[in-house]
Amino acid sequence: MAESVTSYGMSRRALLHWAGSGAAGLSLPGLLAAQNEAGKQGIRPQADSCIVLFLNGGPSHLDMWDMKPTGPVEIRGEFKPVSSSLEGVDVCEHLPRLATQMHRVSLIRSMHHSVNNSHAAAVYAAMTGHDRGEQGGGAKPSDHPSPGAVLTRLRPGRPDSLPYVTLPYKTKEGANGPLQPGFLAGFMGAAYDPFWVLDDPNSANFHVRNLSLPADVAGTRMIQRGELLSSLDHGISRKTLSDLSAMDEFQQRAFDLLTSQDAQTAFRLDGEKALLRDQYGRNVYGQSVLLARRLIEAGTRMVTVSWAPHANATWDTHAQNFVALKGTLLPQFDAACATLLADLADRGLLERTLVAVLGDFGRTPKINNNAGRDHWNSCYSIMLAGGGIKPGFVYGASDRTGAVPASSPVSPGDVIATMYQLLGVDHRHQLYDSLERPHAVVPEAEVVRDILA
Repeated sequence: MAESVTSYGMSRRALLHWAGSGAAGLSLPGLLAAQNEAGKQGIRPQADSCIVLFLNGGPSHLDMWDMKPTGPVEIRGEFKPVSSSLEGVDVCEHLPRLATQMHRVSLIRSMHHSVNNSHAAAVYAAMTGHDRGEQGGGAKPSDHPSPGAVLTRLRPGRPDSLPYVTLPYKTKEGANGPLQPGFLAGFMGAAYDPFWVLDDPNSANFHVRNLSLPADVAGTRMIQRGELLSSLDHGISRKTLSDLSAMDEFQQRAFDLLTSQDAQTAFRLDGEKALLRDQYGRNVYGQSVLLARRLIEAGTRMVTVSWAPHANATWDTHAQNFVALKGTLLPQFDAACATLLADLADRGLLERTLVAVLGDFGRTPKINNNAGRDHWNSCYSIMLAGGGIKPGFVYGASDRTGAVPASSPVSPGDVIATMYQLLGVDHRHQLYDSLERPHAVVPEAEVVRDILA
């Protein structure tokens, strides 16, 4: 039978061996270091960190970067294509700044999945590479883990950094619906869930409340608490060590973060030049993307920006698609994404930072009676850059109406497997749930090697 694992990722049998042997004096950080060694994947990472811009709701590929200007009017839409810095590749006229960055990216224009067209199922597939198959349902403890959770487990960063951050919303399936699946640790346990930043980074009084020291707790008291936590590693019973491992993980990381200058400084956006903040966009999404860059600099392994408070709020353009895209969505995305790519490149970070612009699906080729486009999982586009991605490349193609892939079809699982490859994780690696069942990180997927540098 397969070994079960604690919230640290170490098998219970191995943990009990350490606890009952002469090596039991090894501190818990030592155990974690040993597990980290055991968990190495044998893949040389080309990226140290990852920023996911998740355009939640389903961005229209036909009105962004797979335009069909010679198609029928009911398909081609209102926008005009413009040339970009990548010769022969046009993008929407309302993405002028991103047009200057296309030489840095790879576009995949042949995305598709067989998941039904509900947001929840499609988001789950896009973020984990797994098909849960049902309509709706919200996040579940039995879900497969997000990439941020897997990286926290298999490629933990510095102890004084936040390993996995999601902002600026816990996106719901609908205005009053449950939390979308795909962002949590699922069967790996809550210790690997993201650190949520739910305050608006564009607010003048922005601060992260759960990273602030309580007013009545002095620094010396915090140090004493840290010493107490360390002392608990010795002489603790086997059952207690196993049962409380997740709690101790939270406590230890909280202590590290509350006493870490780097972690505190990362959230101080007022330290950035006003001009750069303007370039990212003075709105919740632009400043969230800027914060993502600052977190990566401070040692965070993965940051996910979910671009909607709920699935129907932003990119789900069933009505007035062109008004919404032209008025807010494309200008905000253009500013944030283009500035991020240029900013990372200027700082020498793009080479080791994977940037992924993902969505749940695309939009229907035919414009509906409400001047909108509906959900379309049969064909859509995504964009990848940095961190080992081939720059200035287009992979795959859609047919003449953008309805189905015409060449080189790619699934969400293939994209997630490719991201794992670049981040130094074997997508076939086995993780174990609380019932000791093995699960491949992303089964039945293939790395898209043609887009690797």
